[in-house]
Amino acid sequence: MASLDRILIFPIKSLDGLELTSAEIAGGGSLVGDREFVIVNPQGQWINGKRTAKVHSIRATYDWPQRRVTLAAPGLETTVFHLDDDRPALNQWLSDHFNEPVHLEHNLDTGFPDDPDSPGPTLISTATLQTISDWFQLPLADVRSRFRTNLELAAEQPFWEDQLYRSADQPYPFTIGDVQFQGINPCQRCIVPTRDSQSGTAIPGFQKTFIQKRQATLPPWANASRFNHFYRLAINTRIARSQAGKLLQIGQTCRPVGL
Repeated sequence: MASLDRILIFPIKSLDGLELTSAEIAGGGSLVGDREFVIVNPQGQWINGKRTAKVHSIRATYDWPQRRVTLAAPGLETTVFHLDDDRPALNQWLSDHFNEPVHLEHNLDTGFPDDPDSPGPTLISTATLQTISDWFQLPLADVRSRFRTNLELAAEQPFWEDQLYRSADQPYPFTIGDVQFQGINPCQRCIVPTRDSQSGTAIPGFQKTFIQKRQATLPPWANASRFNHFYRLAINTRIARSQAGKLLQIGQTCRPVGL
C-alpha cells in the first residue's frame, strides 16, 4: 500500500504550482483549480514550456482562498492580480513578458490537461522522484518541479505507481480515500523536464540518459507493452463525473479496488 503524501495544483498551466493539504474533484474529473487557466496566443496556441522557455522565468505565487496570484519576471514590475477581476491587466502583463499579445482562457470543468482523454490528476511516488534525483544528482525539489505531477505517494519502492495501469483497453481501478480512479497509462514526457524550472537551462543528454536508465530499472510489475519508448514517467488517470465534489486529503490510502 501507499499513502497520499503531497498534492500540487498548477492554477495557470505551465507556471509554478501550489501545494495543498486537500483538493476537491472537479466536475470533469480533474482537481479543482488545476490548470484552470491557460495562456493562449492570437492563433489559439497554448503558451507553455513546449513552445517557449520564457515560461520558466516567470515566478507565480498564490493566495488561493482569495483567488490572487503574484507574478514576477525580469524587467517587469512584480504585481498582484485577482485571477477573475483583474484579467485585462493580467493579460497585458503576460503579453509584455512574452512580447506578443496573449490572454488567459478559463475552464472550471476539466482545466487544460495535456491529455484530454485522461484529464485526471497525474500521479507518482516520492521514491520515484528520489531515484530520478539520484540519476542526475539533482535536489529532490528540482526534480519535482521538472515533472509537475499532481499527486505524490509515499511508497517504499520507486516506480510503485507503475502497477496502476494495465493494457490499453483495460483501465485499472484504484482508490485514494473514497475517490475512485482509473489508471490509464505511463505519462509521455516532453522537453520541459530536461530544463531547470527556474532558469530554463537544459541538461545536455537528459532525455537519452533518462531513457537508458528508465528501461534498465523498469520494475517487474510494470506492463512493458505500454512503453513504445521509455521517456515516460508518472501515470495518467481518469475520474468519473460521479466522483465530483469528493475530497482528496494528505494521508489517505491508495489501494487497488478489491483490496
